[in-house]
Amino acid sequence: MCQLPLLLPRKTRMLMKICPIVKYARSLQKRLMESKQSTPHLYLSKDVMLDPLIAFRNELKEQHNVKVSVNDIVIKAVALALRNVPEANAYWSTEKEEPELCGSVDISIAVATEKGLMTPIIRNADEKTLTAISSEVKELAEKARAGKLAPNQFQGGTFSISNLGMYPVDHFCAIINPPQAAILAVGRGNKVVEPVIGSDGIEKAAVVTKMGLKLSADHRKFLSTLDANFSDIRRLLL
Repeated sequence: MCQLPLLLPRKTRMLMKICPIVKYARSLQKRLMESKQSTPHLYLSKDVMLDPLIAFRNELKEQHNVKVSVNDIVIKAVALALRNVPEANAYWSTEKEEPELCGSVDISIAVATEKGLMTPIIRNADEKTLTAISSEVKELAEKARAGKLAPNQFQGGTFSISNLGMYPVDHFCAIINPPQAAILAVGRGNKVVEPVIGSDGIEKAAVVTKMGLKLSADHRKFLSTLDANFSDIRRLLL
C-alpha cells in the first residue's frame, strides 16, 4: 500500500485519506437515486417470530459467554440463505442484459455516518462464525463513522442489509445498491398477541415478539427465480 508523503502537513494527509470515503458516499447516493429510477424494484414482506432468535442469543450469552446482537444473527442467517439459494446471490449485468451469479457471499451493511451512507462489507459471511461476524461488524462500523475504511472494506458486496431495528421503525423499503440485485430491510421487534398452538395441541392467545422484514429485489433478476422456486426465495425472509 502506498504511503502518503510525510513531508505534507498532517491535516493535508488526513484529508487525502478521507477524500476517497467522501467520494464513495456521494457516489453511493447518486447510484441509489439512479437505482430507484431505473431498477424495477420488487418487494417481498414478512413478519417473522423473533422469540426463538432472542432465546438463542440469551443461550449463547448465559451458557457460552458469547455476546452477539440480533443484527449479527440476521447477517449470518441471510448469508446461509444466500448460500442455499445461490440464484439470489447475483447481480444484473447491464452489458449482457442478464443476471450473473456471484462466487462468494459478501454482505454489505448500511451504516449512517456524518459524511453520508457507507456500506462496509462482511466478506465470505456464510463461512464465518457469529463471534467473528460480531467483531467485524463493530470494527467496520467504527471505521466507517471515523472515515477510516480502506477501499476494499466498502467496495463490492453481493447483497445488502439495512437494519433500523434500533429505532421506532416497524417496516421500511430499502433501495437496491447496484449492481447488487437485492437488499433486506430489517425493522424493530414488537410484542403482539396472536393464536399459538401449545405443547398440548390446543390453540390459545399468547404474547409473541415479531420482527418486520422487507426484501427489495431487482425484478429482472428475481422474476425467473421466483417462477422457478418461490419457496426457496422465501427462505431469505424466514
